[in-house]
Parts: sequence; C-alpha cells; structure tokens
Amino acid sequence: MLTDELYEETMDTQTYQIIVSSHQKSLRLDRFIAESIPRISRTRVQLLIENGHILRNGRVIDKASLKVTPGDILTISIPQRRPLAVEPEMIPLQIVYEDDDLIVINKPPDMVVHPAAGNRTGTLVNALAHYCTTLSTAGGYYRPGIIHRLDKDTSGTIIAAKNDVAHNEMARKFEHRKIEKYYLALVWGSITPSSGVILDPIGRDPSNRKKFAVVPDGKDAETRYKVLADLDFLSLVRLRIITGRTHQIRVHMAYSGHPVLGDSTYGGRTKKLKSLKPRQREKAVQVLDCIHRQALHSYEMFFDHPRTGEPIHVRSNLPRDMCEVLEILGYNGESVC
Repeated sequence: MLTDELYEETMDTQTYQIIVSSHQKSLRLDRFIAESIPRISRTRVQLLIENGHILRNGRVIDKASLKVTPGDILTISIPQRRPLAVEPEMIPLQIVYEDDDLIVINKPPDMVVHPAAGNRTGTLVNALAHYCTTLSTAGGYYRPGIIHRLDKDTSGTIIAAKNDVAHNEMARKFEHRKIEKYYLALVWGSITPSSGVILDPIGRDPSNRKKFAVVPDGKDAETRYKVLADLDFLSLVRLRIITGRTHQIRVHMAYSGHPVLGDSTYGGRTKKLKSLKPRQREKAVQVLDCIHRQALHSYEMFFDHPRTGEPIHVRSNLPRDMCEVLEILGYNGESVC
C-alpha cells in the first residue's frame, strides 16, 4: 500500500459536489466525505481541508470536526496524484552475479530494500535504478526488479530481475520452494543437538502485533540448522529455511533459547549477559560493541536459471561486523569472510 509520502499532486483536479440529504444523521465532516467518495481516507480528507480544497455552501471549511447538516452543499476539489519517481542513486553495489536476466547483490546491513514511507532514498532499488539499464516491473512501481526481500538489518544475498519473464519465473520458484536458501547466524549459547529441524508454527505475537512468535494457530514454518562452530558462549550456525515466514529464523532461534546475537526485538541484545560467567561477560560486551543489528546473513542460494535452466550457485561472504565477532572469538573454521 502506497502512503501519502510517496505521491505528488498534479495540476489536474477532480471535483465532487454533494448535497446532504434531509435524512442524513449528524456526522463529522471528514467522516461523511470519506464515506461518500470512493477510495478516499479520512486522513486524506483532513489534508484537503487543511489545504482549503473543501467548501460548504460556498465557504472554505477549516475544521474537520464540523458536523454536516441537511441541505449543506459540499464542494470537494481533489488534486490528482501520481507516484513519485524512484530516484536513481549512485550507491556502490557488491555484485555477486549478473547476466541479462538477473543481478545478485550482497546487500549490506542497514540498507532498506525498496522505497517506503520514511525511506524514499538510499534503498537497494535506488541503487539498482542507477546501475541497471532495465529492471522488471512485475513487483510494482516502487519495487522494480525486487523478487524477494531481506530485513533492513539482515545482510547478504538478494536476487533482482531485469525483465518480467525472469521475475515471474523466479517468483514461481520462490513460491514452490525451488530455491535453496541458506543463512549464517551468530546465536547465543551452545546448541544441542548440533543439527536438527525446527517445525514450530509462526504467527503474530498476541501481546505485540509488531512482532512474530511461535503460536499454536500460526502458519507452518520449517527451519533446518547445523552448528558450524561452538564459540564458547556463542555458536555460528548455518540455517536453511524451507518456508519463508516473516522473521522466521529470528523467531525460531529465540524460541529454542538461542536468540540471534544483537537482535533486540527477540532478546538477542543484552538479555543473555546475566547468565554468562565473568570471563565470558567481558568478551560478550566486546562482541556487542561490534554488532548493532541482528547477526544474520543471507549466505548462499542454489537455483536453476529462469531462462536457460542452468544450475546457479551464488554466495555472499559475511560483512565486516560479523567477521570482527568471529575474530574476537578466535574462529578458525571454514572461510566465510
């Protein structure tokens, strides 16, 4: 859903004239107009009033709270709006793979994938709009090229399409789970057993609708994990998500008692510090100074090319913040940085 912030007004207007009937009950002006004109919100009506676009009996209205009365003649002039153009921006991209159909990026942490309210610029889409000659349009006006997404603070592999044929085929692959997606995460504690499957259903957290949680009536969710390294009070884990629920890895790991390091939403920031030994706590504070987000990274994907059918494997090495944590903890296993 596009918000007012992503529109601009044009010089064209559409005018409505409404005569309040003799049977109309007393209602606030903004509510009455919103109920009388299709596809207009009370918030938009209030903005029209603020800008002097609504008349009652020929006089400009300045209060949305005024009550309508039978016989009132309301004149509403609505400036027509169009979406603001996505602004191409020269933002450096770490390109993992590219051909005529696809481009795969190693997204840095703290980058939003596409424009939305509060984030019109500085997004991956703004960067792609500058770099690519063409991008798919199937994802919508503000999501050219975008087939799937990553949270702002999750780094790593993300695929974009350069044309609608590739976009639609890749979207089908995601829908039918034909793309193998693997993540790397640093989580609190030592995990036993060292590999397994988490099948707990995920839905809205009933106590906080902005969060997700394991709930009895949630959607099926499957996360497969394997511990790559036990790092004293942390573990480096490779995870494969079979389903794609919002915050799936973060919710599943928190529910299992091993929240993702740095994840303040799901208990991965400082909540675990009190359970550590003094020696561990000192090092944990040092680690937390390196990580200011959830230590979760989209590491690699396997899929068949949408046009040629050729098997494709793409991998994005860990960003600096997670590598610094591994250095502090003396990790000397498989190279992931």
